[in-house]
Formats: sequence, structure tokens, C-alpha cells
Amino acid sequence: MTARLLHVGPVIVDIVMAVDALPRTGEGVFASSARTQAGGGFNVIAAAARAGMDVVYAGAHGSGPHGDLVRAALRSEGAGVAHARRPDADTGFCVALVDGDAERSFVTRLGAEMDLSLTELRALRPAPGDFVYTVGYSLLPGPRADELLTWVGDLPEEVRLVLDPAPVVGDIPQESLERALARVDVLSLSAGEAAAVTGHARPEEAAAHLVPRIRPGGVVVVRDSAAGCVVAGRDGTAQRVPGFAVQALDTTGAGDAHVGVFTAALAAGLSPRTAAYRANAAAALAVTRRGSATAPTSAETDAFLAESVVLLF
Repeated sequence: MTARLLHVGPVIVDIVMAVDALPRTGEGVFASSARTQAGGGFNVIAAAARAGMDVVYAGAHGSGPHGDLVRAALRSEGAGVAHARRPDADTGFCVALVDGDAERSFVTRLGAEMDLSLTELRALRPAPGDFVYTVGYSLLPGPRADELLTWVGDLPEEVRLVLDPAPVVGDIPQESLERALARVDVLSLSAGEAAAVTGHARPEEAAAHLVPRIRPGGVVVVRDSAAGCVVAGRDGTAQRVPGFAVQALDTTGAGDAHVGVFTAALAAGLSPRTAAYRANAAAALAVTRRGSATAPTSAETDAFLAESVVLLF
């Protein structure tokens, strides 16, 4: 695999706590466990790197304990870092509460990772065949979003753009979203996000309606939790790719695992449908582990798929 993934989205720190149930207003609960680890965009980086892709974190990062933790985590995955740290701000963080049903709730405080300038973006040199990844948080209103959109619009034709609009898709200005979509080659979003963007609750219908809004020849992936995902390509035909039955312990980062593995599979030359099948398997494995960056290695995904074939046949 020679294509790189240049990740220009924000990487933050996740503080993940497991609780039986969320507290009622004005009350508190005890967590049965707590972990502090790199999260946000790091989950996609880890997933793609473990799937065998060369990854460079090309986003911003801060000085301080959170920035140090992020950089150490990136090194542990073999990911490069393109820019120097911000001297006057630390990286932001997110508190994630995972309840007894494996659902999660978030509170986020953003930091230095949101300050990625056009000058820094233009210093990057994506090569033909490379992938660039960004996320909806980077498209929220502000001058940095405008600079990102300017840079994205100038990407070489042979560079493929991956966008995950994230749960904030409803807060992205419509003009900004359409500018981004017009350059997107891989659009990956949850079923709920797809419904919010298109008004169609069925993932198949939402995917089909999104294909004409992205770059010709691109692919739309609507992630549908345990039901797998829906893939729609250039002809607009939406196909369901089934998921895998597992006992979920923690769904944090499952979508990120899916996006990262799907992108790595495309980079390796797999078809979108085959890439989606592999991404479904990786996401299924990820939810059986507690934490956020729980994507499996390529070997673990291979073993899971081999076992699944045996069970099916």
C-alpha cells in the first residue's frame, strides 16, 4: 500500500467513563472505570494505520499534557506529525459517558486542534493517489473553516477527499457543506446524520440522494450500526452490506474504525462493497472492546472474517 492518509481533522483527548446510567439533572453517579486517552480524529488514524495505511496527522496540536498525550499516541501507531505544536494553547478534550446499554454521551472542550491555518495546509503536499481526511467539526462557522474549504477546493484531481460530517452536521452552514461535498470522493456518515442531511430516514434512500452531491465517481457510505452499512456509487444504486452479530460493550469510536478501515481498504485497491464488508467487520470487533481507539489490526480483521465465513457455511 503506497497511498497515504493525510488527516487534517482535530485530534483531542478522550476521558471515557463507564456508568450504569446517566445522572438525572442535579444529581451524580459513580463511574465503574475511567480512561484518559487520545480520541476524536485519532480513532480514524489508528484504524487506518492498523489496517496497514501510512498515516500523517496534518492537523493542529497544542502544548501541555493533552498535546503530549496525543503526540505519544500518534507515535505509538507509527503516524507522522506534519506541524509544530501550538505554543500558547493545549489540545482540547472530550468527556464521554458510556452507559449500561453501551450508548455514549459527550461533553467536549475544544482547544488548539481547531487552529489549523491555510498556510499550514498549503505546506502539505498530497501526492497523486493520496487520501485527505477531514470531519464536520472542522467545517463549523469560523475563519479556519473557510480556509480549509479554500484548500480543499484546490486539491489536485488525483487526491481523494474523505469527509465524515459527524453529529454536528446540522450546525454546518449549508453553503459550507455543499462546497465540501462538491469535492468529496468518499462520504461516510451515520444513518442519523444522513437522515438529517437528506430528510430520508431509510439509509438506502439517503445514500442515493447524496451521491449526486459529491464529486463524480465518488462513493457514499451510510453506517447503520449493527445492521452494517449502505454503499452507493457513481450510478446512484444503493447496496446494503450486512453487519456482524456481536455483543457490544462500548460503541465509542465504532464509526471512526469503520471510516479508517474503509479508506485503507480502498487505498489497497478493494472495491467499495468489499471495503465496506471489511469495515463492517472491523467496526464489529471495535465495539466488543472498551475505549475509543479500539479498531483491530489487519490480521485481527482477517481472522474475524475467516471465522465468520466458517460460522456461516
